[in-house]
Amino acid sequence: VKVKIPFGNKYLDAIFSVPEKKSTYGVILTHGAGGDMNFPHLVSLAAYLASHGVLCLRFTCKGLNISYRTKAFKAVVEYLKLSDDYKVSGVFLAGRSMGSRAAASVIRQLSQDDDDDYIQGLVCLSYPLHRPKVQSKLRDEDLLFIRCPVLFVSGSSDEMCEKQLLEDVARKMKAPKKIHWIDKANHGMAVKGRTTDDVMEEINAQVFSWLRENIELE
Repeated sequence: VKVKIPFGNKYLDAIFSVPEKKSTYGVILTHGAGGDMNFPHLVSLAAYLASHGVLCLRFTCKGLNISYRTKAFKAVVEYLKLSDDYKVSGVFLAGRSMGSRAAASVIRQLSQDDDDDYIQGLVCLSYPLHRPKVQSKLRDEDLLFIRCPVLFVSGSSDEMCEKQLLEDVARKMKAPKKIHWIDKANHGMAVKGRTTDDVMEEINAQVFSWLRENIELE
C-alpha cells in the first residue's frame, strides 16, 4: 500500500507491506546514503517480514545530512504511531547503512523525550561504524546511549565496519545486542560465489528470528 507521509512542508514516499492477519508489531525500514526504499534488500526483507506476520513500513528520504535523515525517520515513527489503519503496539526501527545511523539517532532522541515502550528495538544492516578505511573516528555515540535490544547484521569484510571495532563497541553498549556476521560480505552485502538472493535469505531469516526472540510472535 503506497502512502505519502507529511514531513515539514513536503511528503515522504512510503510503502506498507501488510500481513494477512492484523499485526501487533511493525518494522520501519529505510535505505542508505544512495538509492531509495526500493533497494532490493529492503524490498526482500519487507516482503519476508509481512509474509511472517510483521507489518513493514519502508520509506524514502533523499539527503546525505544525518540530522535531516533523523528528522524524517522521526516523522515516519509519529505517522505510524497515530495511524488508525495500521495500529501496532510497538515498532522496531531498521535501516541499511546511513539509514541505520538515522534509526539509532531517533531512538536515542525519543528515549530522552518519553518513557513509553513503543519502540521495541533497532536493526542495523551494514551499520557504517566509520568511513571507508578511516577507523580513527567511530560513529558509536548513539549506540552507547540506547537501552532497547539491538541487532547488527554486517559483512565480515565490510570496509566501513571493521569486525573487531564493532565487537569492541558492542561490548561497551548497555543495550542487549547481537551481531550476525555475513561471512566475507562487503558493505553492500555482496559475497563472491553467493547469489544476492542467497545472502538475502540469510539476512531475512536472521532478522525475523531475532524479532521473534524479542517479541511474542506466533
